[in-house]
Amino acid sequence: MARSGIKTKIRILTVAYGLFYKEGFARVSMDAIAEAVGVTKRTLYNHFESKDALVAAVLDHQHLHALARIQDWGKETAETPAELVTALFENLEKWASMPRWLGSGFTRLTMELADLPGHPARHAARQHKAVVEQWLTEELSALGAQHPQELGRQVMLLIEGCLSLILIHGDASYAATAMRAAIRLADHEND
Repeated sequence: MARSGIKTKIRILTVAYGLFYKEGFARVSMDAIAEAVGVTKRTLYNHFESKDALVAAVLDHQHLHALARIQDWGKETAETPAELVTALFENLEKWASMPRWLGSGFTRLTMELADLPGHPARHAARQHKAVVEQWLTEELSALGAQHPQELGRQVMLLIEGCLSLILIHGDASYAATAMRAAIRLADHEND
């Protein structure tokens, strides 16, 4: 693909993610994406064979950005599992307190496509969440957790639960509540 084609594809992915995130997958048409990007619908379909293929590519593209953000949150001088989860949830609360915060695009899209378990976007979201959980497990292990896989899964449940409740209630303090639960789990994990 020529350099201009790669730039166009990246622009499509970036703009489409913004539209999907803001308005939801079902409400955004290929016409709206083409218009927002400033390309013809034909150009859009030259890069992505369908809306389903586009949304899966959008999530694959966003995966690295989202993973890097989570990894940055967790690398704030954590020396124990409790310090790691504290950093994660404190940063999650800051993120959720931003104006016009709409939650995790991966989680929201999966909920929107709940009746389509084989959808390629569901696969991309599942892959992303699995990589985040694996990273968390590895970090907890490196910090001395006795049962890092179990603790990693418990912390992921708290993350996803608090993201959903923050979105439902518009109350970022759910992150602080989830953080306290995660700290208790981390502190008692070696009992």
